Amino acid sequence: MENYLEINRKSWNAKVELHLKSDFYFVDEFLKGRTSLNSIELELLEEIKGKSVLHLQCHFGQDSISLSRLGAKVTGIDLSDKAIEAAKELAQKCGADTQFICTDLYNLPNVLDQKFDIVFTSYGTIGWLPDLDRWAAIIAHFLKSEGKFIMAEFHPVVWMFDDDFNGVKYNYFNEKPIVETYEGTYADQSADIVQEYVMWNHSLAEVLQSLINNNLNIHQFKEFDWSPYPCFRHVEEFEKGKWRIIPFGNKIPLIFAVKAEKSHRKNDLQ
Repeated sequence: MENYLEINRKSWNAKVELHLKSDFYFVDEFLKGRTSLNSIELELLEEIKGKSVLHLQCHFGQDSISLSRLGAKVTGIDLSDKAIEAAKELAQKCGADTQFICTDLYNLPNVLDQKFDIVFTSYGTIGWLPDLDRWAAIIAHFLKSEGKFIMAEFHPVVWMFDDDFNGVKYNYFNEKPIVETYEGTYADQSADIVQEYVMWNHSLAEVLQSLINNNLNIHQFKEFDWSPYPCFRHVEEFEKGKWRIIPFGNKIPLIFAVKAEKSHRKNDLQ
């Protein structure tokens, strides 16, 4: 879809103010020092003090700032201009030296000229991208040799179901764009907001092969039967900070995570 960027930019711009006020994003606690990072990604990131980090699709910057608080030199990028404005304000309030750039991910090589120790992306990001081979090429382009790529994301199995998890509605594979209108937002499902959006489902094979195709050696791949966020309908918190969809219990994966390293071979974008 030629106009998917503008449709999705409007959708994300509309969410920002609601998200800043929502319990989901706990901004007041965040300002007092609470991290937004979860155990899944923290275990893969390991020690990042002094490392340069590129955070893709950062929304209004909580994870970017949390990475800065751990001692990393962080640059966050996002499509939404309102989200980036909010990210800059939040970083200033937190006293964090975090840099933010408003850009479409695929356009990033045209606006940023730097190599990073780590490229990071997390939770609800790749579904907004039509072409994962281009996505992986961007990751490889911005990584230093032997740089690390860290990813935590919702499992593609989850996106097969309708919103109430009554049955399979969508193709597991990237068949075509999914163009829909949604009431509310994952951070507040009762919010008075109606948005059109365009998304794509991506199978695990598509994700992993795109990384392999772009000289990224996969060192770790993990799946989890819980989510660190109550962002779906019909969920229960079975342990503190761990949520499952009630009809499925622990029977399906909700999250997957990847750690990969850039090989010595030169990437085509470089």
